[in-house]
Amino acid sequence: MKKYLFIPFAVALAFAACKHEPSHNKGESVSEVRFAPPVVKPDAESIDATAEKSMEVAMPEANAIQIDEPVGVADVKQVVEERPAEVQKKIIKEGDIRFETSDVAKTRKQIIASLKHLGGYAEDDSETTDGDAGSKEYTLSVRIPAKNFDAFLGTVSSTATKIDSRNIHIKDVTTQFIDTKTRLDNKLQLEKRYLNLLNRADKMRDLLDIEEKLTQIRSEIESTQSQLNYMSKQVDYSSLTVTFYTKQPEQVAAGNGFGYKLKNALINGWESLQGLFFGLLANWYLLLMIAVLIIWIRRWRGKRRLAKQA
Repeated sequence: MKKYLFIPFAVALAFAACKHEPSHNKGESVSEVRFAPPVVKPDAESIDATAEKSMEVAMPEANAIQIDEPVGVADVKQVVEERPAEVQKKIIKEGDIRFETSDVAKTRKQIIASLKHLGGYAEDDSETTDGDAGSKEYTLSVRIPAKNFDAFLGTVSSTATKIDSRNIHIKDVTTQFIDTKTRLDNKLQLEKRYLNLLNRADKMRDLLDIEEKLTQIRSEIESTQSQLNYMSKQVDYSSLTVTFYTKQPEQVAAGNGFGYKLKNALINGWESLQGLFFGLLANWYLLLMIAVLIIWIRRWRGKRRLAKQA
């Protein structure tokens, strides 16, 4: 501030000195007196503004690959990673539900109809029948658009007689998605740079080195793109495993009645008798030995009785 106050004072002194200077002849030329502008130290605001402006100019160059020589594989540097300004959240939703229903065939038909209506599809469809327990079970592994997941889950729950378990897992993969997308963009930019180098290369050694590097970069691009596609599919389509079963009502009801117990007792007795018969038949040589022994004993008794009578 003191330097700014000194400027008007210096100008006034110079003007006074010029006014009291002796007059020149008419033929002589009068030279104009000029003062150099004062050196003013910029304040903090001007420094920040200048730095911000320089940063804005330098930012486009930060994303470029720096190359010191026209052709040189070793001089190619990694692209500076940058994140998108705004990215929609990436959520993966998975779950499973198990319940009992009165009619598995009808329940399956309702679930499949609802699945098609909401734009989903079934990856796996299996059926299991347990004769001893008297139950039939279906398992459906389905994929449903993420926006329709809750609606489909409500439809499935409404068909249940009794829900045994229901588990829903939600995973936020936004950061992982951004990192994968950024790596893919950087590799694509690096591939373009190497393609430009390939067009400018005039030595066989440089051509071979660039081709080898391009092959490696393209392999990395395919791998990263596959990861991104898989993650996008997981985000767009949620997965749900639906397991539902039913018990045979007539067998369950009859299991506690007198008629059912009597029927089982007769069946079990007949099966035991059959087992005994076939068991003895399998040991026929023992039966033969017993028959021979009985005949010999009877004859021996008969001879002994005749001897006593004589």
